[in-house]
Amino acid sequence: MSAVADEALLSLSTPGGLADPYPVYARLRDESPVFRSEVFGGWVLSRFADCQQVLADGETFLVLDAQWRDRHTPDWRDNPAMALLADLLPWKNPPDHTRERRLLVRDFTVRRVQGLEPAVRHAVDRLLDDFAGATADGTAAEFVTTVLYPLGMAVIGDLVGVPEADHARLRRVTELIGKQVDPAMPADLRAEVDAAAVEFRAYFVDLIARRRAEPRDDLTSALLVRPAADAELMSDGDVLNALLVLFGGGYETTAGALGLGIHALLTHPAQFALLAGDSGLAAGAAEEVLRWDGAAQMSQRAAVRPVVIGGVEIPAGEVIVALNGAANRDPARFADPDRFDITRDAGRGLFFGHGLHLCLGAALARLEMTVLLEQLGKRFPGLRIAGEVRRRPNPALRGMAALPLTR
Repeated sequence: MSAVADEALLSLSTPGGLADPYPVYARLRDESPVFRSEVFGGWVLSRFADCQQVLADGETFLVLDAQWRDRHTPDWRDNPAMALLADLLPWKNPPDHTRERRLLVRDFTVRRVQGLEPAVRHAVDRLLDDFAGATADGTAAEFVTTVLYPLGMAVIGDLVGVPEADHARLRRVTELIGKQVDPAMPADLRAEVDAAAVEFRAYFVDLIARRRAEPRDDLTSALLVRPAADAELMSDGDVLNALLVLFGGGYETTAGALGLGIHALLTHPAQFALLAGDSGLAAGAAEEVLRWDGAAQMSQRAAVRPVVIGGVEIPAGEVIVALNGAANRDPARFADPDRFDITRDAGRGLFFGHGLHLCLGAALARLEMTVLLEQLGKRFPGLRIAGEVRRRPNPALRGMAALPLTR
């Protein structure tokens, strides 16, 4: 049975699997909800309850941190991209994770995110003006490059203090680094991905040096400059890791989710008409598109002790892969899960993770998504797909490579 399930997993990297992985996920939930995969080198979970169990228990299930990699893949530090990722917050366990997250949230607060709403609305208006101009004669414009990536870059760049002139460069390197989490990444991309990781790190080392010399009104400066009474300061290394994770994760998954969500809305025209008729549905639409077809599809953990998941005994030390995308279509958690419904009120899925490693940028991503979907419905009720849609060839980090739209 595991060989058959592994064959299904491999199909996620085919054109059909990239276009629609959810029939494969349904098959896994029905036939092999908890199985040992030779392809992934660990146990694969596809039911909501099982995935949530793993993500919620940060004591039993640890992320694959540097210590774990030292034991299991001793040469991993020779891979600059993996070395970069393993030093970031999502790949750390307590107590390091607890300390670094606590230091970061002192400045990356809900209040700071709420304060970004005017900047988000300004960026959305400006970019939708560009889209309107590009489609004024009835032609199509490529929405991913015209709106989605520039929006994410504008918001996260404004937050951390990255000049607009550097956005294109950083988009290129972060897109390459994202391939590190693709289980089917071609070997011939290794050198390019590693070079991108080195360049990404060097950029933010330089930004920190500039902000330490000349602070500005941005998050980088706020992280570096603390009140004298604050007993625990962030080192340059702490700040570097915070910026790398906020910038690297702060726009890529949001842009990916928005592209997938807009595609879902436009291929379900009755739902888009609902949104266009009532902008108050935008927040619910954002939540539904995250459940329906999110960008981040998988999470990895390692069991520190023997554990039972879904009635299956899993030995200590085993790697576990939670298929969050499959969990978000589990009929045991969401009624009629393959129905796209922006009025659905069934609680949140696992797009932003769960427990200790709940995504720090979740509130900012929801804000960007809600404002953009609200304004799309208001300004372009006749919006439609007008050309060939292409998806990123990465089953672990889904998104649109091309989404031509017209109005």
